Amino acid sequence: MGSTARRYVRWLLPAVLVVVWFAVGGALGPYAGKLGEVSSNDRAAFLPRSAESTEVAAEQEALRQSRTLPAIAVWTAGRGPVTPGQREAATRALAGLQGLPGVVGAPSPAFPSADGRALQGVVQLEPDLGDDLAATLGRIRTAAASVPGTTAALTGPAATQADLAQAFGGIDGLLLGVALGAVLLILLAVYRSVLLPFVIILCAVFSLALACAVVYVLAEQGIVRVDGQVQGILSILVIGAATDYALLLAARFREEIAERDDRFAAARAALRRSFGAITASAATVALALLALLAGDLTNNRALGPVGAIGIVCAVLGTLTFLPAVLVLLGRAAYWPARPKPTAGATDGAATGASDGTSGGHAVWRRVAALVDRSPRRVWVSATLLLALLACFSPLLSPKGVPLDEIFVNDAPSVTAQQTLGEHFPGGSGNPAVIVTDAGAAEEVRAAAEGTRGVASATVRTGPEPAAAPGTGRVRIDATLEDAADSDAAKRTIERLRAAVHAVPAANALVGGYTAQQYDTRQTARQDRDLIVPVVLAIILAILVLLLRSFLIPLLLVATVALNYLATLGVAALVFRHAFGFSGTDASVPLYGFVFLVALGVDYNIFLMSRVREESLLHGHREGVLRGLTATGGVITSAGVVLAATFAALIVIPLAFLVQIAFIVAFGVLLDTLLVRSALVPALVLDIGPRAWWPGSLARQGAAAARERGRPGT
Repeated sequence: MGSTARRYVRWLLPAVLVVVWFAVGGALGPYAGKLGEVSSNDRAAFLPRSAESTEVAAEQEALRQSRTLPAIAVWTAGRGPVTPGQREAATRALAGLQGLPGVVGAPSPAFPSADGRALQGVVQLEPDLGDDLAATLGRIRTAAASVPGTTAALTGPAATQADLAQAFGGIDGLLLGVALGAVLLILLAVYRSVLLPFVIILCAVFSLALACAVVYVLAEQGIVRVDGQVQGILSILVIGAATDYALLLAARFREEIAERDDRFAAARAALRRSFGAITASAATVALALLALLAGDLTNNRALGPVGAIGIVCAVLGTLTFLPAVLVLLGRAAYWPARPKPTAGATDGAATGASDGTSGGHAVWRRVAALVDRSPRRVWVSATLLLALLACFSPLLSPKGVPLDEIFVNDAPSVTAQQTLGEHFPGGSGNPAVIVTDAGAAEEVRAAAEGTRGVASATVRTGPEPAAAPGTGRVRIDATLEDAADSDAAKRTIERLRAAVHAVPAANALVGGYTAQQYDTRQTARQDRDLIVPVVLAIILAILVLLLRSFLIPLLLVATVALNYLATLGVAALVFRHAFGFSGTDASVPLYGFVFLVALGVDYNIFLMSRVREESLLHGHREGVLRGLTATGGVITSAGVVLAATFAALIVIPLAFLVQIAFIVAFGVLLDTLLVRSALVPALVLDIGPRAWWPGSLARQGAAAARERGRPGT
């Protein structure tokens, strides 16, 4: 009776875990679609915390006029000039919008361009229209289109925000569907198993549901900040990480179940032997993401805690739900390619368990044999190739993405902005905003207007006062001659700040769209200089603790850093010559570094933790070869899956996400297929047991060498 009770208890725990996770998925799954309710796509909300443009934005909140979101209507009349009648009709069309829901105050009259071929008018909207913004813009678009003989379009911050909301509209369904579909197809093709891919997908989906629910609650309380970019990266990160960790555990369970009939013992052994590698890998990524909190750029700080929450949920799902399901299914989880019992087998390399196919396992035996024959030639050749690619990395220009390249497809607001720029000063619609003491307003205005690159400067006037009550501060708008997102405009911001700062007792500050772009680029560079060494130190510390060595962690960090530079070199060429990007988003190099270095170390952790395990049993050389053979299939599968999940980001038509998708997907594949498969094992093999210095494996290797050197041995 006692043994029967114990047997029931053994089955009860995994059954309860599975039921709990299904309840989590059912109850929290809807939160994956609700994150948009607590996300903000207002680019001004992600400014550098300490930048001058951020201070200006804060002061603008005190100016009653600034609590609006401008929509700019632009009319063109074909090849000829606009007529006075068309100008009057445009003014009437805008005036008729006054009092409509979402419209603040009276729209401006339509005024002509210097060449007489276009008209421009501004409608101020409430800044927090949310889902009503599209409908409000639709009413403005309809009114503007009523002007006979003209073509009307909308641009400005309101139209750009609406286009961003539409672009991010695919995150909840399309992005998730594409990512999960790609993962499922890859798993079915590689593992030739029906049940296992669906089990792994369920694990990833349940982990994502939990992560989205936690993030939703924290965002609703204002503890974390979420925008469309962070939301998309969270989904991809959780799916990719949960799948990677699940593949490692499932492969180890396959090895164990092939050696014994007891599925409970197999699950315990698999969990025990993969726990260190999985948790160390997760800690690497989570702490690297949290290191973003050390930066000053607000969107970097937003991603850090949200991404770390996702990684923790991925690990939790992998270490609880997956083992429970594997215990309940046993060998049936791998049907129809069930692992055959191999009584007496002593190592995973003998079972062919790493990828579920003997053919794939044979490939990794051949790779190991190649590394064994010429380790120095292999690692030197791989290093030279990566170094050659890294030589192109300085060509990557993180100066920001121009407004006309933010959207991969043709966004209406971008097309309208280009039309506006053809007939009005390049900075029309996006003026530099100067906030200054009221007593020095005219002097500051004159200094601004006299700055090279400034077309005009005017004190903001209108039905509401230009000064903030009780503050004595006023706003001046400076229209720039060059496009607001151009390098020339950013240089004008530098000159403009110098000019207005020099006005005595004015306390003048310069903000606005161009200043925000300039400050973002400068802050992104400072964040990289600070965060990169912090991330490297975190990774190095984790590797030292896991591998009980100092030299190998240094080598691993160096190889993934070289892989990162090589990836940037390839990205610089592809972005310019294939994708047609003239610049890279300022945050892309840092995001790419955090993801590639942390995730690249993941695969090296999987490899080297197994190499260490085998080396303790069989010695250094045999340990390296056995570790490479045993983990080759599962790590390569994990790398392909992770690359595919990040590549799914291209379904969101934004340059930032397309650039991140390429860098991470290509970098992961390069790391998986070259760095982890050839460079690292060849380098460790060539160095010999000394690579484990100062750990016990290095001392064992030295003792073995002395033993071989004795006479008669």
